Amino acid sequence: MIRFHALASGTLFLFWVWVAPFAQTARPEVGARQTNSLGMELVYCPAGEFAMGSPPEEKMRQEEERVHRVRITRGFYLGRTEVTQAQWSSLMEVNRSRDKGDRLPVQNVSWKEASEFCRRLSQREGKSYRLPTEAEWEYACRAGAQGPWEPVDPLQDLAWFADNSDEAAHPAGTRKPNAWGLLDMLGNLAEWCSDWYAPYPAAPAEDPGGPAEGTARVVRGGSWRHFRPMLRPAARSSSPESYQYPHLGFRVMMAAAP
Repeated sequence: MIRFHALASGTLFLFWVWVAPFAQTARPEVGARQTNSLGMELVYCPAGEFAMGSPPEEKMRQEEERVHRVRITRGFYLGRTEVTQAQWSSLMEVNRSRDKGDRLPVQNVSWKEASEFCRRLSQREGKSYRLPTEAEWEYACRAGAQGPWEPVDPLQDLAWFADNSDEAAHPAGTRKPNAWGLLDMLGNLAEWCSDWYAPYPAAPAEDPGGPAEGTARVVRGGSWRHFRPMLRPAARSSSPESYQYPHLGFRVMMAAAP
């Protein structure tokens, strides 16, 4: 930066002043991982835009999956797997899972209990954890893929579902990851999202979080008991927030540094 300075005699002096640039925080790479104090791996999902829902030509789609543009304005971290029973028991008093095992995803958890786990984890870690929104969940599940969804590998390699699960949950993270390194986004256990369930808007949306009130919460991903139509990124279902099922669990979202 150039500075000018005038003396009383009227002589003008010219000199340089160096000003340090503002420091900028480097954005993590897509798929970068962090591990918290529970041993929970979290995967970075970047900001971006995608077509939420399914186009008419997608196989097994439902009419409620109307395509609309969604913009995610801030990157975030998402649990690499569903919350396991070992992680759950580190913060919560009761484990009601049907299929017991430290590495198995926690089952029979209501939406309210999953939200309370996120609150306790936030307090323990000094960071902001919550359930992902439905838009964040689908965005992360697609991992950059657009258009009609077709698995890049046989579905049996990606997910535990009705065709291969033997009607039970399996240890978290034992199928192939998606393009961003996330595991079990489809199958094993279906997953609570933060939103109240409602029809999609027709207009494009930015960081949608669903309506302010409702009667049931969004559930995504399909599970060990579901068939192929539910094992798609756009497939939607719902449940009252107090319900607990052996095929329903959750994963956490952690806010990234601004």
